[in-house]
Amino acid sequence: MPDHPDLLIVYLHGFRSSPNSSKAQLTKDAIASLVEKGKSIHWYCPQLPPSPGEAIAIVKTNIAAVKPKRISFIGSSLGGFYATHLAEQFPNARAVLLNPAVRAARELAPYVGQLTAYDSDEPFDWRAEYVEQLRQQQVEKITHPERYLLVAATGDELLDWHEMVDFYPNANHEVIEGSDHGITEYPLYLDRVVHFACYLD
Repeated sequence: MPDHPDLLIVYLHGFRSSPNSSKAQLTKDAIASLVEKGKSIHWYCPQLPPSPGEAIAIVKTNIAAVKPKRISFIGSSLGGFYATHLAEQFPNARAVLLNPAVRAARELAPYVGQLTAYDSDEPFDWRAEYVEQLRQQQVEKITHPERYLLVAATGDELLDWHEMVDFYPNANHEVIEGSDHGITEYPLYLDRVVHFACYLD
């Protein structure tokens, strides 16, 4: 890891997901290619714990340790919610939101109980106190919309893309006709995501 890299990219996966998700891996590979070309970028994509409070604390601890000059958050679904929460706390940070859960507490309240991770079937408890933590992390209105890139799919089967667009007014918007919650066509939009997150635009 370079000392105080020019840029820290923090990728935040979605609910029940992991750093092994296809979007995370594709983005990681794209960032790695930039590093090979001499860019001073540190990649950070942790396995987030179920507790939203712990998840945010882990990310903040890493940022404090890396001491980057600039930060970009990339978040998918619940990770997009976290990315928004964090971007509002770090001046000049950028955030890319991939089908973000703009009202995560509302969306995830029905899931309280024991669940399993998508890629490992490992069980975990999703608790009512975690929903309350999400309520406390809720951003009501973003500041500096130019620091945000929203990638929203009209075919998202879990979340309402209209709500996403309304929540990030005047931000950079990439609305995909059709697709799905996981953004199957993500490779087609990867360059746009990387260019924005890495200040290449």
